Amino acid sequence: MIRLKRVYDSPADEDGTRFLVERLWPRGVKKSALRLDEWLKDAAPSTELRQWFQHDPARWEKFRQRYFEELKTRPDAWQPILQAARRGTVSLLYSSHDQEHNNAVALKMFLDGRRTAKNSS
Repeated sequence: MIRLKRVYDSPADEDGTRFLVERLWPRGVKKSALRLDEWLKDAAPSTELRQWFQHDPARWEKFRQRYFEELKTRPDAWQPILQAARRGTVSLLYSSHDQEHNNAVALKMFLDGRRTAKNSS
């Protein structure tokens, strides 16, 4: 199972393996304070795409399309998430205030699609 969680929320046992999926370290969070298993910067959108998107819900569909294209070219960036999800629960950590339109939501959609495609083949 892949879950989503804001970095500002307290860690919980049910989080499983915790991956930070941001290119930049979250504001106001000390590295020593954030419990995580791995920081997967390359699983995050490119700087150019992130700056273009600016968390604008009107750009969400186009952002997801462009982000999925980026992810397809970087399987090494997101494979650790799928491998961990095969063993148990995974939490994708993100810092956005918008809980519906952010890269972790899009990444989960992408990964869920990969898992479904693999299970049906």
